[in-house]
Amino acid sequence: MKLNLKDIIEISGASLPFQCELESLNPDYPSIVRFNAPPYAEGIVKNAAGALNLHADITADMVCICDRCMKEFETVKTLQLEVPLAAELEDEENADIFLLDGDFLNLDEVLETCFILDMESKFLCKEDCAGLCGNCGADLNDGPCSCKKKVDPRLAALAQLLDIDEE
Repeated sequence: MKLNLKDIIEISGASLPFQCELESLNPDYPSIVRFNAPPYAEGIVKNAAGALNLHADITADMVCICDRCMKEFETVKTLQLEVPLAAELEDEENADIFLLDGDFLNLDEVLETCFILDMESKFLCKEDCAGLCGNCGADLNDGPCSCKKKVDPRLAALAQLLDIDEE
């Protein structure tokens, strides 16, 4: 979606509200199975003393796969953002500034980029997810597995001492 900012670029204090669905958002994350509905964004672009800023809230209702136990779970991701906009970069050090295309802002590009950059590195069904057993693959959230834990070869001598005490 292209947002025409012509009416607010030259007027300090002017603003332009927006609402949109991010239908083209398809993050290449193996943990995201699908979106229950297209991610939704609403916000406003404000001109504050000649500096344009985009303020937005993005909400995404999605189905993910837990990176520890591999079960599907539903989650809602919300993101509040404030992004500076400019017609041109004055120095290359400000990579956080999004550029306008003339009087237009490619809103989808800005919102999708911010959403993807804020994505979690691990998706967990719950914070204390125990995951799967490395030996038998049992879900440790359901309880301990029945397989015998392997002893680290570096600690084998100590394990033998424990075996002697048990006999």
